[in-house]
Amino acid sequence: MPIPRQADAGRPADGRAPCPGGRLSSPSRTIDGRPVLDLSSYIPYFLASVNNALSRGASQTYLATFGVGIVEWRVVSMLAIEPGIAAARICEIIALDKAATSRALSRLSELGYLAFETPGSDPRRKAWWLNARGYELHDRILALALERERRLIEGIDPEDLEAFLRVMRRMRRNVDRIAGGEDGSKTPVSSP
Repeated sequence: MPIPRQADAGRPADGRAPCPGGRLSSPSRTIDGRPVLDLSSYIPYFLASVNNALSRGASQTYLATFGVGIVEWRVVSMLAIEPGIAAARICEIIALDKAATSRALSRLSELGYLAFETPGSDPRRKAWWLNARGYELHDRILALALERERRLIEGIDPEDLEAFLRVMRRMRRNVDRIAGGEDGSKTPVSSP
């Protein structure tokens, strides 16, 4: 059964309060008088679990087939979306740490998939893009990545999928707000 559409981004169509106050499930339960996470409804667990399983499988497949792992693929995909960007922009958009991004750029460059330009005299400001070999790699991995996504969403109602994407976009904005301390605190965003 499809998830009912929300009337607007702030209030469910049936008039309930939005989350967290209107949440129907609880992210915790009690065992022996002690509160513990309820992994059947704790959202960070599901996000981490699905992401880790997908990333592990993708990395193994991409390494065996293309000689690059998931981190390199994420960098390649970002360079196809925004050619000529700096490493800092890659980190910002796909939430990779600087060291992983730097290692991936170095490896992809060594493998002959990238070109770069250093504007001015600061080597940290390199602008990166895919060369012809890099775009060929991108296109080959993209076909496999889209097939993996197709298999991931198999059997899901299209309206449920769109509702899920709306929720994920909202959560992404919330993560950015939490990490940025918009509410006055610098709360670390992590999973169990």
